[in-house]
Amino acid sequence: MSLIPSFFSGRRSSVFDPLSLDVWDPFKDFPFPSALSTSSPDNSAFVGTQIDWKETPEAHVLKADLPGLKKEEVKVEIEDDRVLQISGERNVEKEDKNDTWHCVERSRGKFMRRFRLPENAKMDEVKASMENGVLTVTVPKVEVKKPEMKAIQISG
Repeated sequence: MSLIPSFFSGRRSSVFDPLSLDVWDPFKDFPFPSALSTSSPDNSAFVGTQIDWKETPEAHVLKADLPGLKKEEVKVEIEDDRVLQISGERNVEKEDKNDTWHCVERSRGKFMRRFRLPENAKMDEVKASMENGVLTVTVPKVEVKKPEMKAIQISG
């Protein structure tokens, strides 16, 4: 029996189980997907796919945390106009009718992130690798030639 009813959904929550409390989504009834909406597993998929982008003297390096995904489930693509796209999908676990879920927090479904790379990126030499759930994309940079300095003799 619940001690406090939840006013944000049709379900009741228990004060003894903090994970059972629902989050109110003010955009739930709007026609566009909301980050908080859980009506479809695709709406909440990898909402916060975390990607770091650093620039070294030799390359642009992007790292994405994709725990639990295999390299076959991730795509790295390059579009015209120097756009790098990272996408993939984590499939929903099969549900057994005898199972009772108490908490579901892991992201599932599709994700996609796009980055416009600068003009100094060598788009034909992009490399990607995946190790321990971390995708690393390395985009080498075009070498910038420094102007040569010639010493000029001063006469007189």
